[in-house]
Amino acid sequence: MADAGPKGPTTLYFISDLHIGGDGALAKCRFESELVDFLRRVADGPQPAEVVIVGDAFGFWELTEEPAAGTKLDTIVAHHPDLFRQLREAGERCRITLLPGNHDYDLACVPEYAAALSRQGIRLEPVESLQRTIAGRTIWVEHGQQHDGFNRSPEFGNRWALPFGYWVTSGIVASAGKSAEGTRSKWLDDVESVQPNQDIPYWVLSNHFYKDLAPWIRWGILPFLLLFGLSAALFALRSVENLTGYRSPIFEIDLQPILGFPGRVLDFVQFVNSAVLATLLVLSVPAWFLLRSLRQALERFGLWREDGLALDEDGDYLAAAKRIFAAHPDVAVYVYGHTHTPSQKEVDGRLVLNTGSWLKRLEHVPVRLGRLPGVWVPSYCLNWFEMTEDAGALRIRYRVVPKEPPRDLTFLERLLILGRRPPPLPAIPAETRVA
Repeated sequence: MADAGPKGPTTLYFISDLHIGGDGALAKCRFESELVDFLRRVADGPQPAEVVIVGDAFGFWELTEEPAAGTKLDTIVAHHPDLFRQLREAGERCRITLLPGNHDYDLACVPEYAAALSRQGIRLEPVESLQRTIAGRTIWVEHGQQHDGFNRSPEFGNRWALPFGYWVTSGIVASAGKSAEGTRSKWLDDVESVQPNQDIPYWVLSNHFYKDLAPWIRWGILPFLLLFGLSAALFALRSVENLTGYRSPIFEIDLQPILGFPGRVLDFVQFVNSAVLATLLVLSVPAWFLLRSLRQALERFGLWREDGLALDEDGDYLAAAKRIFAAHPDVAVYVYGHTHTPSQKEVDGRLVLNTGSWLKRLEHVPVRLGRLPGVWVPSYCLNWFEMTEDAGALRIRYRVVPKEPPRDLTFLERLLILGRRPPPLPAIPAETRVA
């Protein structure tokens, strides 16, 4: 493998969160050709250069069928021969450095991985953070899982000190990968792509309704869900009329004499929805006391946060960057991954970069009508940050590889969100100079 030399590389590339590998359908890599092209581009570009994979290159947590740690990498190599062939070829011309993440945490614990990865053209650095110097500036690099209580290892380097996130991933995500091949629910292999992860239960409900539910059931309950909002409004207005004693012919009108059979259907839908609303109102009183008691119990155990549904995903990492900048005045850029959302922000006059993910992104879009489940729209953001020296300044470029998302949505999903898209990712300048 080519060494970048004592003065370090003239070009640095940062990517992260590839999550290659897993049980069943998770073994597929839908961006493999684009990743091979990226490695080829780096190898053919200016040298010396270094690619830093900022953690979670592999999905070891998702690969539960292999009992031994060493065989996990062998399995992934066997599944992706073209990718590892290109890694070996690129590793002969430039340095490819891998930092462990939480999903490939074994890399920090099993010494044999260093030699195994070296044979694949990859230089493993089994540490929580590393530094690089370019254009006279220090770049601080870490995956970031140590700032996430759900995925932080209690004792970095101890293979058995596993966070709660490991048990969730190996138990739920890996099982979904197996189920995606053995059942009609092929969409289950996208469970890692849901943004944010806490929306997974709603995503499962949405896909079951739009893709797995028997058509006669889905289309049978569709009118009730579509007209639920209108029924709620009519129910409220009629309740006001009953309470005030005022009677209006508008809200008591029957549609059957006007529309015939369709009117009878609409009247029936309205009646059922009104009955459901009345039942929910009655149940809401004991439910309020029950939820209040549950919330108090969670607060006592420290499991409830007032901002639990509106957490700043980058807050802990920006705070970590501030601490690093204060302790290390020579650090000009803090680079991390883990959260799968690329970004570039400024903290205390210095830059904080999130390297995002190459996984498919699934983001929620609410439907236009009724109380139907939302739709999770697929997209890709295959990106990297590139750093070089330019006339004494540090030049940072942000690059995205275009990739068309798959046509995963059903006709009904496309119809219900017609004209709607997920909110755009944070804008990142194509080029930034650090003078």
